[in-house]
Amino acid sequence: MTTRWVTGMFFNLAQSESAVAALEQRGLPRTAISVLMTDATRSRHFRDASADTAADAEKAAEGAGVGGAVGGVIGATIAAVAAVGTVIAFPGLGLVVAGPLLAALAGGGAGAATGGFMGALIGLGLSEDRAVYYEKGLQEGGILVGVSAKDEVEVGQFSALLRDCGADEVRSS
Repeated sequence: MTTRWVTGMFFNLAQSESAVAALEQRGLPRTAISVLMTDATRSRHFRDASADTAADAEKAAEGAGVGGAVGGVIGATIAAVAAVGTVIAFPGLGLVVAGPLLAALAGGGAGAATGGFMGALIGLGLSEDRAVYYEKGLQEGGILVGVSAKDEVEVGQFSALLRDCGADEVRSS
């Protein structure tokens, strides 16, 4: 069985929070939901995020494995990413990532070492056009919400859910 990623780009914080909450209400654990934004977007939306909370999350990630710790620590809303998301440095794009995509990007989805963020996304199965769109969207302050689907039924359900919550673009890979 091949896992497919369903992703949606949001340019509205409330809509991205709504999408995460709707995915959780559908029964998905927090650890199954990925959220990506730039560090600049995190700073703009979450100026009050505690440095102590971020430091605690970093220590937890070191002790328990980054993907599981960050995914297990995040709260029900996007706001939690501001406190516990891990920053991954790609040339020209500091990303804050929480969820299963963290391990894929940090582990260097094929092409990450040489192709940066776009190479990592292409390595995860996204087309080059989609990777360009997401990189540009993130640079413009967008928030990417993603979830893996186990079959075509879930691809359809997750795609509809993200669209219903106001995603600007919804794609599956």
